[in-house]
Amino acid sequence: MPVPKRRHSSTRRDKRRTHDSLKTPLLHVCPVSGIYHKPHVAYWVENCLYYKGVKVVDDNKKKNVEAEETK
Repeated sequence: MPVPKRRHSSTRRDKRRTHDSLKTPLLHVCPVSGIYHKPHVAYWVENCLYYKGVKVVDDNKKKNVEAEETK
């Protein structure tokens, strides 16, 4: 197994580790509900799917329609 001939300096080690730190995730606030969410990603709030502050899917209405159809 290879062994280094000379010791690497602490500067060289630290340069390699500069990108290893954790970064805080970027979050946006929904203008409608005030919920924090990832940008460019759809998110659920109280059984409603939102994207860019616009309601895309309303699960409550969908469940009510399905319940009426089965009756």
